[in-house]
Amino acid sequence: MNAFLKLIRFKNLLMIVALQLIIKYCSLDMQHIPTALNDIQYLLLVLSTVCIAAGGYIINNIIDQDTDFLNKPADVIAGKAISESMAYNFYAGFNILGVGIGFYLSNIIGKPGFAMIFIAISATLYLYATSYKKTFLIGNILVAAITSMCIIIVGIYEFYPILTEENHIQLGGVFEIFLDYALFSFILNLIREITKDAEDIKGDTAYGMNTLPIVLGIGKTKKILLGLGILTILGLLYYINTYYINNELYYVAGFMLLFVVGPLLYFVINILSVADKTAFKKLSTVLKLVILSGIISILVLALNIQANA
Repeated sequence: MNAFLKLIRFKNLLMIVALQLIIKYCSLDMQHIPTALNDIQYLLLVLSTVCIAAGGYIINNIIDQDTDFLNKPADVIAGKAISESMAYNFYAGFNILGVGIGFYLSNIIGKPGFAMIFIAISATLYLYATSYKKTFLIGNILVAAITSMCIIIVGIYEFYPILTEENHIQLGGVFEIFLDYALFSFILNLIREITKDAEDIKGDTAYGMNTLPIVLGIGKTKKILLGLGILTILGLLYYINTYYINNELYYVAGFMLLFVVGPLLYFVINILSVADKTAFKKLSTVLKLVILSGIISILVLALNIQANA
């Protein structure tokens, strides 16, 4: 069981579940915002998202066996603790279930064409693992974009089917917040993916991959990460001041400064001095904690709005 949980990156899946449940039950419902899906249908949306993500992690584990033996041998599951053929069966099963649920939900809301979203995400994760991961920067951008879709897909399925002239301003405003968080998620995950590539440069180089650290070198990569980190901090400070402090949402502003901006400052201060795999892994973990804090901030924001009501 432990091997299976590692194969599907269980902890990462829990973060997806937490994100989507917080959006629904600790934000939309708490603020009495109208939505299209009932509880069962929404849980199916979460399940579909998790299944497709699990499939992505599995195919990535299968394809990366050789490089992972060099970069992180303890994380190799497919072909070791679980046979490669069994891993492929799990991959197929999760994708069939995820896309199937997506097709069902798309028909429930009267938009069968929306099922293409799930098919496209599943196909993109496969192409990432088999081809784009080896391509300069494209793989990083794809992973970051797909991660941000975990937020956007909620808005698509919850708002679009019930959009009317009467509620389009309210729902449009909420969806804009979703897009803000999705952008934040995209940038943070992009920074983390590049940091992970720097961490894995030895094994990736041995197998002919063309990640950003391999093409540009560690020195330039660290400068790019520094620049992205500084721009992210400046963007967050502007956002916190404009949308939180100016609207007297001081609790969420304080939370963001302490648990999001603070760790990002730590990342920026230390990124140029990292010199080995362990140091890069530490900074990657810091970014993961920042992403988790971003998820929790959605709950803090909803509570702050409710307290000010």
